[in-house]
Amino acid sequence: MNVPARERVFGYLVLGIGALLALYPFFSILMLALTPAKERQPGQLIPPSFSFENFAQAWERGGFGSALWSSVVVAVGVVAGALLVSILAGYAFAVLRFPGKPLIMAVLLVGLIVPYEGIIVPLYFLLDGMGLLNTYWALILPQIATSVPLGVLWMRTAYGNVPASLRDAASIDGASKWRTLWQVYVPISQSGIATLGTLLFLYTWNEFLMALVLVPQNPAVQTAPLALSFFAGSTRNFDPGVTAAAAVIVALPILIVYVFFQRRFISGIAAGAVKE
Repeated sequence: MNVPARERVFGYLVLGIGALLALYPFFSILMLALTPAKERQPGQLIPPSFSFENFAQAWERGGFGSALWSSVVVAVGVVAGALLVSILAGYAFAVLRFPGKPLIMAVLLVGLIVPYEGIIVPLYFLLDGMGLLNTYWALILPQIATSVPLGVLWMRTAYGNVPASLRDAASIDGASKWRTLWQVYVPISQSGIATLGTLLFLYTWNEFLMALVLVPQNPAVQTAPLALSFFAGSTRNFDPGVTAAAAVIVALPILIVYVFFQRRFISGIAAGAVKE
């Protein structure tokens, strides 16, 4: 379908304005982080010179070497665990038949609406009784559990787009349900799996409340958002440039992940919106 030139130009104009509005906050924070304190002027957006001294101070004060590593360990552990459970459970709910299937799915989806604030206190005492507080497991296991409801619903939808004829063909060839899952459903659903993994990584990387409550006494496992909060809570020797640099350090890995996986992310979202 041919779109009139006037409508096409108007669409590009609206998208351009939206992009500028979305990028301006990050651009202003980046410029603030790159501006030396002695050259910073109120209302100045483009500094006369750039320096990485704010990043060096933020890295040292926030202990981001350890914090970023902890965030990577937690995010990779959560994504791997949640994807494995979601792939298996999503296949069961999409293809297999078993008693109580609708009821179990309904109970599982309750996890989508339960806020962290409602479970964080019981979760604290549960992990304390298990001796897991202030460890990586205190962050990985609960976030796998809270990610599974979304993952199961997501993979159930992705598997629902796989033609039933492929499953029937695999069954005729003598493939077991296990083999059908890994050789038919998983390869076809790669875009959906990659999109789900990207979403879970973003959610896990930005998680703050669990890190604040469950690992308060072990700096070795505290994550990057928790390290960033120390800048926001400090009133002595507050330096907005250093705080901005710390924010950029925390956000940069997310941007890198999105740049590398943006095509799969978009294709996975689009595939999930179309029911064949």
